[in-house]
Order: sequence, then C-alpha cells, then structure tokens
Amino acid sequence: MREILQKAKKSSIEIAKTDEQKRNNVIQSIALLLSEKSAEIINENIKDLDKIPDSNPKKDRLVLNNERLNSIIESIKKVISLPIPTGNVLADNMLENGLNIKKISVPFGVIGVIYESRPNVTIDVAVLNIKSGNTTILRGSSEAYFTNLALLSIIQTALELNDLDKNIVQLMPIERELLHILLSAENEVDLLIPRGSQELINFVRKNSKIPVIETGAGVCHTYVEKSANIKNAAAIVANAKIQRPSVCNALDTIIVDKEITENLITNFIDDFLKNEVCIFADEFSFQILKKYNYPFLYKAKNEDYGKEYLSLQCTIKTVSGFEEAVLHIQEFSSKHSECIVTENTNLAENFLQIIDAASVYHNASTRFTDGEVFGLGAEIGISTQKLHARGPFALEKLVTEKWIIRGNGQIR
Repeated sequence: MREILQKAKKSSIEIAKTDEQKRNNVIQSIALLLSEKSAEIINENIKDLDKIPDSNPKKDRLVLNNERLNSIIESIKKVISLPIPTGNVLADNMLENGLNIKKISVPFGVIGVIYESRPNVTIDVAVLNIKSGNTTILRGSSEAYFTNLALLSIIQTALELNDLDKNIVQLMPIERELLHILLSAENEVDLLIPRGSQELINFVRKNSKIPVIETGAGVCHTYVEKSANIKNAAAIVANAKIQRPSVCNALDTIIVDKEITENLITNFIDDFLKNEVCIFADEFSFQILKKYNYPFLYKAKNEDYGKEYLSLQCTIKTVSGFEEAVLHIQEFSSKHSECIVTENTNLAENFLQIIDAASVYHNASTRFTDGEVFGLGAEIGISTQKLHARGPFALEKLVTEKWIIRGNGQIR
C-alpha cells in the first residue's frame, strides 16, 4: 500500500505536465481497448456476478454487458470532446507596482476514490482524472474484484501505449485494514471521494485525515400536487421508481395531495404491480391500495421514510398541501434530487427556489440526474454537499486553483 501511494505521488507530476492531445490519446486508447476486449471483460464480470444472489439489489449495478459497455465507450468519447479544465486563466491583473498576478486552474494531484459495486465507476473516474491531469487511486469493492482488475489492465495498457506511467491509475487491494492507510495518507493523497452507501460515506468522512467530497446517497422524493396532470404524474413516478431502481437518482418516496391520491394510484398501480414494487404506505394511501388488493403492501413506519431503497421498494406519504409536502422533504431529503409535478407554475417556481437539493425538478423524472445526461461527459458521482462542487461531480470540478505572481524585483 505504501508503494502504491509513493508511485501515485510520483506519477502525478508526469500526468499534470502532459498536454491535452496526449491525454485525449490515452482516453481514445481506453475506448478502443474496451471495444476490442469486451468479451474478456464480460467474462470477468460474470465471475463477480456468480458470487451474488439474484435477490441482492446491488447485482444490477454490477452488471457489465455489451449494452452497458457501449454506453461507457460513448461516454468516453464525449469526454474527449470536452475542453481540458486545467491551465485556464481565471484572473489576470497588473498591479500599480508592476506585479502581474494570475489565477489559473490546476489539477488536484492525487485523488483517491472509494466506491462500491459499480465497475463503470472504474472507467469514469480514470478517464475524468486523466483528462484533468490527476493521478488516481481506486478502491473498489470485493463484489467487483475480477471486473475491476480487467478494467485496470485496459487503463494501464492505454497509458503505456502512449508512453505514460501506468501508475497514473492504480487499484489498491480490497483488504479493509488497508483502507485506513489511504484515509491517513495526508502527504500523498490530496482528495478523497467516497461513492456508495450512506454507511460508506459516513465511514470515510469520520475517519479521513484528507479533504473529502461526498457523492451522497440519494433519498429522492416526487411530490404530486393536486393540479398535476395525472397521466404525466403517474408516468414520472413509475419511471423514477422502476426504470433502474438500483441507482441513486431513483425515487424513494411518493408525496401526494390527499384529494388526488386515489386517482394517482389507479394510474400507476398496473406498472407497480407488473414490476412487483413493494409499497410502504401511510394510513390514508394504505386503505386505498388495500381496496384495490395490491399484494405488495405494508404500513409505513417513520423509519421507512428517509431511506434510500436501491430496489423495487418505496414509500407513499399523503399530505394536505404544498407546505406539508415541503416540510416532509426538508425533514427526510438527502439533498440529492427532488421533484414536483404540478400545473401550478407559481408553486413550481416556489418549489424550485426553496428546496435545498443538488438537483430540483418540475414535471420530469429524477432519473435524469446524471453527469452524461447534463452534458458533462461522465461523472464521478453526485455531490450532495455545498463546498467546491454540487450535483454531478465531473470534469469541470476536478481542478483547484493556483496564483502565479511575476515581478522584476518588487519588495514589500
């Protein structure tokens, strides 16, 4: 582990001074190798999938098939087309005494990323950090062990094909006791980014001696207000819950005005039934669902709210109006993605202004909270904190600042 840290520190100098063309060449090589070696990657991925029962909601996040690999490759190509974020002049001033003062964007240096299950993160992080001139230490989970090794081999091969140190991207061992070495490597690592469960994020935040950017858990609400177009609302709710339930921008709680609750339920119940969505309902919505003999139904307890389900489960909370809905979101939100479905434009604008979250929606599924969808090429995760970066944490935020002062003998 100490050797990994030393190699990372050394290689950070090399990647920082590489020009944009060379960085893009590495990324292009990664895309080509992913395509050429897709069968090998999928075979290694199957080894990981075989270790996990189908009932585990994390399994979907682990899957790498041809469709997902092609999506990753397309994402990589978008990153190539984005402007390099380093070396930009952010300020340029000449003082009266002749000092020239510039502020420029520069790489962080060494970035450690600690993540669970999702092997696509391995590629996304490596590509974004190469483009932004940063060295990467990856710490994946045991669930994705074989897949991550295969992906690392491709990344390091691409670096070497372009005459760069393969240690610009490294994968640390999965033994848990080694994680504490990374968390305390103040002299070698400049930034840590945890991506995964709230438990993982809390552990890193509590134990790290290094600055941390949280890509937080997503407890996402969709509030259907009484003026909503019910057909649209039902489609939005169903999409946000069912389309890919294992990701952080999937819906966890439906909030709905009481007077339209039955109408909304009757419009989404078939989709929920077909996908066997388990509903934890408050008393009012429970009685309605019971009347329709909905089989996957439980009475909600207070602890069921504010939970990131990452599976085909959700809660329903009925409210008496806008103010109560907002209070519920304020109490239970993880400040990731929140939505209002309404035809009342004044309420919509009010919601967009007062809800404290990284992404706030009006009449659209929260499933769109994604760096690639937002035109950022790819992302390391969705930051739910407010310092430095918020929302999709992507290329543009993988830099810090440096002041450069040029003089000709000035003293103070």
